[in-house]
Amino acid sequence: MTVALRPARSTDAGKTGAILHSFARENDWMPELHSEAETIAFCGRMIDLGWVTVAELQGNVVGFLALNETEIHSLYLAVPARGRGIGQQLLNHAKAQRPELSLFAFQANHPARRFYERNGFAEVARSDGSGNDENLPDIRYVWKRKEEGDG
Repeated sequence: MTVALRPARSTDAGKTGAILHSFARENDWMPELHSEAETIAFCGRMIDLGWVTVAELQGNVVGFLALNETEIHSLYLAVPARGRGIGQQLLNHAKAQRPELSLFAFQANHPARRFYERNGFAEVARSDGSGNDENLPDIRYVWKRKEEGDG
């Protein structure tokens, strides 16, 4: 299985938006606040800002990561792409670009929390969700690259 990572193009908005929109539909704890068309437009804006890296498998976009400076805004995979190391490749790509990364994960998103904690992200704060559109309690995570010689 060869996965190619590349900067997203405007033509990737449809696929990245569909991947992101499907996340709300597959998790009963996640409110579906936006239509698929609105989600595609949102992904298009992130792509236009140069934030998005996509993962392609056999020429098909199967996942993406949106990174603004040091903030991971999104890391999502199509269902068939999960559990195959593709999310790990996207995260490793982001880690290679920055000495520090941060993100919010919903408290109810246990798979994402395990993934980030396994990858060295530390919880630094919790919120009641009043600061996000979904009004869901979330956790702030930070990762810092260890300098050579650090334990």
